[in-house]
Amino acid sequence: MGVAWHTARHASNQSFFIGNRRSHWLLVAVGMVGTTLSGVTFISVPGMVGREGYAYLQVMAGYVVGYVLVAGVLLPLYYRMQLTSIYQYLAQRLGQGAYLSGAGCFIVARTLSGSARLYLVVNILQATLLDSLHVPFWLTASAILLMILLYTYQGGVKTLVWTDTLQTLGMLLAVVACVHWLLGQLDLDVAAGWAAQESAGLTRMFNLHVDSPGYFWKQFLAGIFIVLAMTGMDQEIMQKNISVATLRDAQKNMLLLTVVLSGVLLLFMFLGGLLSLYARSAGMDLSGDKLFPAVVMQHMPVALQLLFFLGLVSALFPSADGAMTALTASFCLDILGWQRRSDLSEARQLRQRHCVHLGFCALFLVLVLLFRWLDNPSMIGLILKLTGYTYGPILGLFAFGLLTTRTLHHRTRYAVPLVALAGPLLCYLLELNQAALFGSYRMGLELLIVNGLLVFAGLWAISRPAR
Repeated sequence: MGVAWHTARHASNQSFFIGNRRSHWLLVAVGMVGTTLSGVTFISVPGMVGREGYAYLQVMAGYVVGYVLVAGVLLPLYYRMQLTSIYQYLAQRLGQGAYLSGAGCFIVARTLSGSARLYLVVNILQATLLDSLHVPFWLTASAILLMILLYTYQGGVKTLVWTDTLQTLGMLLAVVACVHWLLGQLDLDVAAGWAAQESAGLTRMFNLHVDSPGYFWKQFLAGIFIVLAMTGMDQEIMQKNISVATLRDAQKNMLLLTVVLSGVLLLFMFLGGLLSLYARSAGMDLSGDKLFPAVVMQHMPVALQLLFFLGLVSALFPSADGAMTALTASFCLDILGWQRRSDLSEARQLRQRHCVHLGFCALFLVLVLLFRWLDNPSMIGLILKLTGYTYGPILGLFAFGLLTTRTLHHRTRYAVPLVALAGPLLCYLLELNQAALFGSYRMGLELLIVNGLLVFAGLWAISRPAR
């Protein structure tokens, strides 16, 4: 890659540039595991096993295909075009309206998903520890956001890659320790633990009921498109990848992430099965997001409780600080147009960046309080639902640019934001009336695909064949 491109990305002070040394691709890959998983995976994936068994493997199989497509199709595109923001591709291919639509959808998507992940961790800390100390929820949320704010200011974006790696290892240490303790309490080894889960009906993997939201092909295809949208078309994740010196190393990073992430998710599901077995033996009637914290706080020794909180916080910070940093960068570069302006001094850019960062911090606090009011029992389900609505337009925009040669007239280019908005609105109407429209069929994670197709169709309608 050219030196000028790396210099431009470093000068923006928003990229995750970590130098030209080839060994750094491994560091980025490990750190990205923590960013990808978050506190939602730490709590919700084990909690799902009691209700759905290992059905999450259906989505995981799609993830693997999705990561291969990102490595083979999208990464070469980004490196070839030497992009600072991946949404610049939309500007070059479809115009300014598509560029702002893609960046705007990313900002909405990351704000909602990031604040939902943050809420889950804050809520667990509140329920397991701080309620007994009579600390109000709003104060807990404010204090954690302040720590994240200071952390991102003090460490800077370059430091995040290193700390994300350490926090990922902290999270995995907590999970392994809990698995070891549960196996000991149940008097099982790993093989016997799997056999016990199988006997208890916790290892069911495939749902072959077409009308069910958990039907295999719905989950598998959704997994592919979730990775394409939430990884391959997500500025936060892709900025870490394109910070690697060469395309080949970035592709190795992505494939390594696929292998490690698959192994970690399997570990989380195995933990979930053991938690369900232990809860049944202890007479606890719990599932979902409440299961893991309840077993830890009511039955595990103090040392494991401390490791649990370490793992929880380790899962929180890579996700939250990365989201807020990426949102600030995208808003400054894509919405405020720093890349298109030469009249901004470095001091003025710094002031703007601080104001934007503080603004996102305040918005996160408002949304965390809103999620507290909603009190959804399974945050991973809510986040995947939000993904379908917010990443669908991004998927449709990129798919139209990559799969067609059609162009937008300069007059119709201004209609692109309306098309991007119409997709989620139509999806909401479809979901609201699915009983009347589809009978017993229920939409699940395929909502993301439907949303992308609607946006794709809308762009086709306002475009014309290339001359």
